Amino acid sequence: MVTVEIRLAVPAEYDAVGELTVEAYSHDGFVRGQYAMTLRAAADRAAKAELWVAADSSGLLGTVTYCPVGSVYREIGRDDEGEFRMLGVAGRARGLGVGTALTERCIERSREQGLHRVVLCSASYMTTAHRIYERLGFTRLPERDWAPIPGVDLFAFALDL
Repeated sequence: MVTVEIRLAVPAEYDAVGELTVEAYSHDGFVRGQYAMTLRAAADRAAKAELWVAADSSGLLGTVTYCPVGSVYREIGRDDEGEFRMLGVAGRARGLGVGTALTERCIERSREQGLHRVVLCSASYMTTAHRIYERLGFTRLPERDWAPIPGVDLFAFALDL
């Protein structure tokens, strides 16, 4: 049985975390335009948000950026809500529950901060991720849907805690 640890990334991992994020999004054709640079910028995310990883004895399996209140990485979160972004799972780790474990860590992190809701945006075509969120109890929040660039429609999701 493989033991997966969810923890904050350490500086020596930032480059690998950035590449893992780009690979995860590229795997399904989800990297468009300049977004690859944002996905690669793991050190910046660690400095301006919380950069979480899932790892086992073989290395990094996935990552997510938790965006506390005040973080420049927040997109739709209000002051009483947790928010996370850029959830990515390595191709070799898909189907092992890594995405679910990282999402659950963000939910737990929001509870630790005394927040009453967790929100996120996910591209309309990221249906595998949508299934994870819905299975965990997230519901659509269509009034906060938006598009950062034409052709990239982001669906908002929320989970009341």
